[in-house]
Amino acid sequence: MAYEQLKLENQLCFPVYASSRLITREYQPYLDQLGITYPQYLVLLILWEDDHLPVKDIAKKLILNTNTITPLLKRMEQQGLVSRKRSEADERKVFVRLTEKGLQMKDEASLIPHELFKRLIQSGIKVDDLIKLKDNLNDMISFMTK
Repeated sequence: MAYEQLKLENQLCFPVYASSRLITREYQPYLDQLGITYPQYLVLLILWEDDHLPVKDIAKKLILNTNTITPLLKRMEQQGLVSRKRSEADERKVFVRLTEKGLQMKDEASLIPHELFKRLIQSGIKVDDLIKLKDNLNDMISFMTK
C-alpha cells in the first residue's frame, strides 16, 4: 500500500480510542449498580477529591467545554447527587457541591478501580506496564492540552 500511514494498524488514535471504549464498557456493570453513567462517575471522582467547585473547574479537569458539562450536572442534580448554586459574588459562576447521596456513593464506588485493575492483571498485563501506560497517556494529555 502506498499510504502505509493510513492503515488502521499504524494509527495511534485507534488503540487509544478502542481501549477507552472497552474500559468504559468494563466499568458499566458497576456504574449501573450505582445508577450513574461513566461521565457522571468522572464528575463524582473530581468532587470526592475536592467538593464545592465551579462548573468551569470541573469542565477543565475533564477537558470539556462548560456547555457540554452543564446538562450532565443538571441531570446529576435531578438525581440528587449534586447541588448547583450561583455565586453571590459573581453570578456568572455556578458552584457544584455533593449532596449527602453523592457523598454516600463514594464507599461503594471506591471498589470499582480495584475491580478493573484486578481484571487487567488476570489477563497477564503487568502492574508496572499499566502504571507506565497511565503515565505515558497523562504525558500525552498534558502535551496536547497546552
